Amino acid sequence: MSEDSAHFPPVDPARTGMRGCCPRCGQGKLFDGVLGVKPRCAACDLDYSFADSGDGPAVFVILIVGFIIIGSVLWLEVNYSPPIWLHILLFGPLTIALSLVALRWCKGILIAMQYRHNAREGRISSD
Repeated sequence: MSEDSAHFPPVDPARTGMRGCCPRCGQGKLFDGVLGVKPRCAACDLDYSFADSGDGPAVFVILIVGFIIIGSVLWLEVNYSPPIWLHILLFGPLTIALSLVALRWCKGILIAMQYRHNAREGRISSD
């Protein structure tokens, strides 16, 4: 990622990431489709080649959505004891929907934080 000479007001990484907007200007779109990152911002022309969120968003989604779903399953089972097909019918689609939404939010937030803190891939100096 090269240094910017343009001056943009600082944007909140959490708000920008959840909206799926550019981490520099907060106006252009970050995503191309559901989870694919665009090559560059249409508003400020920021190159998104630096953006590599890795497996971080998936880990957060597994922990957060898993906690919500398993807690809900246990609460429903203890209080109402419904048949297993009702658990599958309720929590199968809910798990998928929550995971997709949370994965997009987490990926956007981590990319915005990566830009804000100028994070780069680790390098070992050869001197």
